[in-house]
Amino acid sequence: MRLKTFILVGLSLCFAACSPKTYTNRSAVRATEYFRYSPNQQPKISFHRGGGDLKGYPENCIESFAYAAKQIGTPTRPIIIECDIDLTKDSVMVMMHDVTLDRTTTGTGKLIDKTYAELAPYRLEDNLGDVTPYKIPTLEDVLRWGKNRVTFTLDVKRNVSFAKVVDMVHKTGADDYVVVITYNAQDAAKVNQLDPNLMISVTIRNHAEYDRLHELGVPDNRMVAFVGVKEPDAELYQFLHQKGIATILGTLGNLDKQAAAKGDQIYKTFAQNGADIMSTDRPLEMAKVLYK
Repeated sequence: MRLKTFILVGLSLCFAACSPKTYTNRSAVRATEYFRYSPNQQPKISFHRGGGDLKGYPENCIESFAYAAKQIGTPTRPIIIECDIDLTKDSVMVMMHDVTLDRTTTGTGKLIDKTYAELAPYRLEDNLGDVTPYKIPTLEDVLRWGKNRVTFTLDVKRNVSFAKVVDMVHKTGADDYVVVITYNAQDAAKVNQLDPNLMISVTIRNHAEYDRLHELGVPDNRMVAFVGVKEPDAELYQFLHQKGIATILGTLGNLDKQAAAKGDQIYKTFAQNGADIMSTDRPLEMAKVLYK
């Protein structure tokens, strides 16, 4: 009996030592709840490409995601990382926005012409062209890292199939903190068929675009509506909110420039007008206004 007790205690200690690490920025949110509209909710920040405009922090890089999460994320309001997925020659999904490696890495040429092993010597560069110590991450590494830390909106490039991305979401157990980005109703319907439980970013700039999604069977409770890179009419915000659909306004580009020129308080105005999520290249500046 003593031997049996000793073994059980030993196994318990082993399981405790080997159990997954609990992160200090643990998030209890689920994508189906976090990305749904609710009245009077605090606006959320989506970090466009997950980096790049922060010195020393390249886009589509885990280290940049971690920095942003530490600066402005909380357990109940994790930052949203918008990031890009493309494919290597040997079909490994990696984080990369451009077709070529030239702008964001120390490498050259098309990503699709390189195997994953051939990417190993390359290092990522920030938007100032400064070389960093960071490597090109895989989608699998990113999704595993993000658990209990951030949420993601995944931009799937042409070389990558939605089925392959959804399979990786399932493999890594990332369903609860991922939204898949689509740009047309057909792709949104395809993702919904692959997994009807996933949240989908859909483009809705008018009623006709919503109607097309509805015709193809994409349910309201799985939609997050990207309304464009300029403010829509107030009526569109009201229409979507009445259906429980949260909205994403792309402030990246002109609206970010407008905020930099006229004052960051304008981000508050965008939120008051109906933007539930803002996709920005200036997350730290936006957070100072929205979360102070």
